[in-house]
Amino acid sequence: MSKSLQAIRGMNDILPEQTPLWRYFEGTVARLLDNYGYRQIRMPIVEFTELFKRSIGEVTDIVEKEMYTFDDRNGDSLTLRPEGTAACVRAVLEHGITGGGQVQKLWYIGPMFRHERPQKGRYRQFHQIGCEVFNLDGPDIDAELIVLTWRLWGELGIRDAVKLELNSLGTAEARARYRDALVEFLSARLEHLDEDSQRRLKTNPLRVLDTKNPDTQAVLVDAPKLADYLDDESRVHFEGLKARLDAAGIPYVINPKLVRGLDYYSKTVFEWVTDKLGAQGTVCAGGRYDGLVEQMGGKPTPGVGFAMGIERLVLMLEALDKVPEELSRQVDVYLCAFGEAAELAALTLSERVRDQLPNLRLQINAGAGSFKSQFKKADKSGALYALILGDDELAQQVVGFKPLRGQGEQQSIAWDALAAHLATCVVQG
Repeated sequence: MSKSLQAIRGMNDILPEQTPLWRYFEGTVARLLDNYGYRQIRMPIVEFTELFKRSIGEVTDIVEKEMYTFDDRNGDSLTLRPEGTAACVRAVLEHGITGGGQVQKLWYIGPMFRHERPQKGRYRQFHQIGCEVFNLDGPDIDAELIVLTWRLWGELGIRDAVKLELNSLGTAEARARYRDALVEFLSARLEHLDEDSQRRLKTNPLRVLDTKNPDTQAVLVDAPKLADYLDDESRVHFEGLKARLDAAGIPYVINPKLVRGLDYYSKTVFEWVTDKLGAQGTVCAGGRYDGLVEQMGGKPTPGVGFAMGIERLVLMLEALDKVPEELSRQVDVYLCAFGEAAELAALTLSERVRDQLPNLRLQINAGAGSFKSQFKKADKSGALYALILGDDELAQQVVGFKPLRGQGEQQSIAWDALAAHLATCVVQG
């Protein structure tokens, strides 16, 4: 196949054998968010480029190097969204749903796009589930978002594989004072910084704290600490968050170098990290962005949220062997019909069963085939049971009921009793 007919590098197909795990994960998160009172919002995947420059920051890696940006036929500069918060803020502003101090607890799901070097767990088209909350300014909502994710890890069976890291960035004024102190400290040690950190020192100094270069990390050991520059309001807020997490029994560590890669964060920032995925250790991250709505033209509006990467969490479930066993089975019952009259009866019978058992996964053999070939397909489907309908069964208005997994003899079940029998064997377990 020619290269032009293949998927773009870093933009992957999610194949049928993979989608059951994706649907399980997405469904688990959606149900949990519904239970916590969050409502889904759906935004376009393309926005005006200026939206991300104003919100994320023009000197961030995302805007400088990673965005997919193009001019459309009208000459407008458009960008495939690299993250969801800016688009969500644009939506709530455009439709006025946070006006008058209305509290909004929203969530979204979908693809994001960044031109990065593809590697396991990091792709150019990747998928996120995000939450955004507006018009709540206390530490209680910060805590709720973290408690919510902690509950999710428990439901997925991966709590032991993740660690919560916390920090506070303070207000913009406090961060500006710290920025000046950090620049002064690092400028005096410029020759000991790696090339990327030297560049960031001029454009986004706080991102130097996030460096992975060991030489620069050694310099940062004696650098000023952001915690020493926090304003009283941010300090009280952070202590309130920690008290709530302590009360909920959620373990965490304070990471003074945690700054996140986006300019709009303030006060609380957090990351859920793991050592089960190699270099791609962050599976969920977020924090406060109390100034973002005003920065984008709205009235002062507190905001806080997070985003989690679906690809990375799916990889974690696989790596930790936390994939539910039933996901390997896409069919509960496989109906084998032999002969045209039996095929017609199978269609009617299967629809009658579906009326009574709407959650039953029942598949009819599509296309003619021998007894042997149909049973081979039934076994390959992963079905627990095969139903057999031929001329003899048709005459007696019964179906053969044959277990395909484990012990059990084949038996005949009357058509009228089939749904009840399947409910006992399959639906009720």
